[in-house]
Amino acid sequence: MKDLADVALNTAKQKGAAYADIRIARTLNNFINTRERRVENVTSTETYGFGVRVLVDGAWGFAASNKVEREEVARVTDRAVSIAKANKAIQRNRISLVPVEKYPDATYTTAVERDPFTVPLTEKADYLLKVNAEALKVKGPGPMFVTSNMFFTKEEKYFASTEGSSIEQTLIRSWPNFIVTSVDPKTGRFEQRSSLGSPIGKGYEVVAQYDLISEVPRAAEQAIQKHTAKPVEPGRKDLVLHPTNLWLTIHESIGHPTELDRVLGLEANYAGTSFATREKLGKFQYGSKFVNIKGDKIQKDGLATCGWDDDGVKTMEWDIIKDGILVDYQTVRDNAAVIGHKYSHGASYGDSWGAVAFQRMPNVSLQPAQGSANISADDLIADIQDGVYIEGDGSYSIDQQRYNLQFGGQVFWEIKNGKKTGMLRDVAYQSRTPDFWNSCDGVGSREHYRLGGSYFDAKGEPTQINAVSHGCPPARFRRINIINTGRKI
Repeated sequence: MKDLADVALNTAKQKGAAYADIRIARTLNNFINTRERRVENVTSTETYGFGVRVLVDGAWGFAASNKVEREEVARVTDRAVSIAKANKAIQRNRISLVPVEKYPDATYTTAVERDPFTVPLTEKADYLLKVNAEALKVKGPGPMFVTSNMFFTKEEKYFASTEGSSIEQTLIRSWPNFIVTSVDPKTGRFEQRSSLGSPIGKGYEVVAQYDLISEVPRAAEQAIQKHTAKPVEPGRKDLVLHPTNLWLTIHESIGHPTELDRVLGLEANYAGTSFATREKLGKFQYGSKFVNIKGDKIQKDGLATCGWDDDGVKTMEWDIIKDGILVDYQTVRDNAAVIGHKYSHGASYGDSWGAVAFQRMPNVSLQPAQGSANISADDLIADIQDGVYIEGDGSYSIDQQRYNLQFGGQVFWEIKNGKKTGMLRDVAYQSRTPDFWNSCDGVGSREHYRLGGSYFDAKGEPTQINAVSHGCPPARFRRINIINTGRKI
C-alpha cells in the first residue's frame, strides 16, 4: 500500500498539486434478517478500491477506482488533478488547510473480544430465532409478529498524504436488534416496540451484552399494553427522557446544527443549514447550566471512534456547549480557519474508497452530572408532579435550520406526584431547540450514562452514510409541550 501511495502522491506533486492524499479501503458488511420462525435474508458485501484527493490552486479534485494497481493509481491521480483544475473555474473562495502533524506508520483497531466476521452464520441465525421464539410465547389480543436482525460492518483503511502520514485502521461496528408487533383484531390497530439497544463500536460480544432474549418478552408485553394504554392529555408537562430516547434529540438538535459546514451554508440541500450561526459563538445560551456537550472521536465503544479521521487528523475530544453556552463547532481541515481555528477537530469521513471525504458528525454527547451522588431517572422523576417519562426513540421531525422540533418514542409513562403510574399512548413532545435545552434542570450521573446512536446517518449528494454515537444520562425538562398524536380534528 505504501508503494501505491508513493505513486499517487508523487504523481500529484508532479502535476502541480499543493496537497494530496490517498485512501485505500476494504469495507465488509454482513446482515442477517429473520421473521418469526424463519431466516428471511442473509447479505454479505465486500467492496475494495482507492480514492485520490488533491488540492490544486485552492480547489479540490477527487477520483477513484476499484482497480488497485500502479498504472491505475497514476491514471486516477492525473484525473483528480484535472478535475481540480476544472473546479478552479467555479471555485468562489480559495480552499486552504489548517496544519496537521504527520503520523508515519500509525495504526488503530477497534477493541473487540470477538470479530463478528469470524462467527459462523448458523450461530447468528440460531440466536435470532431464539429471540423470535421468546416473543411468540407472549399471548396478546391477537397475532404477534417479530423480526430480528444483526448488522455488522468492518472498515479496513489505509491513508497516506503528502504531509508525511501513513495510517492503517480497522473499525468494527455491530447492531443486534428486534421489532415486535402486536395486533388487536377487534380494533384493527397494531402496536410495536423495538429493542432499546443501539448500534455500537464493539464486536460480537455485544450480542451477549444486549441479551435480546431477555428483553424481548418485556417488549412484547409492552406492545400489548399499548392497546389499552391511556391516551395522553396534551398540554405543558415536565418530561424525563431515558438515554434511549434522548440520544436522537441530541443528534438532530445539537449534532447537526453544530456542523460547521451547515453553519457556513456550505451544506444545505441534504437536511438544511443551521440556526446556530457564527455570531452566536461564545455567547449564545443554547441550554441551561446543566447542558454540557462534548464532541469526540475517542469515546470507548463510540460508532464514530477511530484513531485518525480521513484528513489524517488525530482524533480528540472538545467542548461544543459549556455550561449552556455555544463555545465551538465540529470542524475539518478546510473550514476550521474560517472561524479562526489553528487546527481541525478531526471530523472528516468518507464512507467508502469511492466517496470523497468531507465533514461528518463525530460522537456528540451530553455530559452527566459532575461530583454528584448517584442520580437515576427515578431521582429525576421524584421531583415531578405532572409529567411524562419516555424510553426508546420513535418518529421525529425538525425543520431545515434545526430549530423547531418534534419527537416521539417507544414507550411512555404518566408521572404523578413523583411516581411513574400507568402507561400512556399517542405521545410526542414539541419545542424550539434553545427553549428545549434551556428547560433542562437536571441530568443523571455517570452510573446511568449510556450510548445511543445511528448506524445510517445520511448526508451529502451523492448520499454517504456515517455511523455516530451520542452518549447521555437521563435528563429532566420542564414545561414542555406534549401533544396527542392520535387525536383527530
